[in-house]
Amino acid sequence: MKIVIITGGSRGIGAATALECARDGMGVILTWNANRGKAEEVVARIASEGGAAVALPLDVGVSASFPAFRAQVAEALAATWSRDRFDALVNNAGHGVFTPLETVGEDAFDGLYRVHLKGPFFLAQALLPLMADGGHIVNMVSATSRVATAGVAPYASFKAGLEVLTRYQAKELGPRGIRANSIAPGPIRTELGGGLSADFETLLAGQTALGRVGEAAEVGGVVAGLLSDRSRWINAQSIEVGGGYMI
Repeated sequence: MKIVIITGGSRGIGAATALECARDGMGVILTWNANRGKAEEVVARIASEGGAAVALPLDVGVSASFPAFRAQVAEALAATWSRDRFDALVNNAGHGVFTPLETVGEDAFDGLYRVHLKGPFFLAQALLPLMADGGHIVNMVSATSRVATAGVAPYASFKAGLEVLTRYQAKELGPRGIRANSIAPGPIRTELGGGLSADFETLLAGQTALGRVGEAAEVGGVVAGLLSDRSRWINAQSIEVGGGYMI
């Protein structure tokens, strides 16, 4: 059995990814920051379907907490699966701030940087001693790094940086057989940034070849498939999951 750690797993794409991975037979450690109840609902749903999951608290924007989190992961692995290693890390946790370039404040900028680039960088570093050789890192990036969308410049810039980091992780961790890939969701119906208004959803649907926005489960299914051994030769890639967005 593979064990996967999914940050930001209490809702949206993270929760959907946790469910899809569990349905593929993986054990799941998901993290939550502000909503423990939602995380526990995901754990309960996985258990009701015959899987095993654990929810742990984590603020990805506070890298000083990562050594303590690693210790919690080690405890969870031993207690739930009698293991001392996990197999995959999905850096999914994030938040959106929609502000024009002229009005972006430094606090908002720094917050996005800590969660979307610094956090994933140092979390992977902290957890590597517990990752099994032949493991996998999946970084959740964004189609906004390819298609300029007004109001999300800092978010998109850090997601682009995370996409570059993915290739370096693949290069430097290759000797351990660890793969690294990124997933770039296009327009997806989630709660990120307050969710999509009806008008905005209609606009985005008109910009995709398939004429609609996507669902979180459609991204989660791709992540689960990428973690499968059937995808073991996919490495250092960024895969857009957007229904043909702005082509």
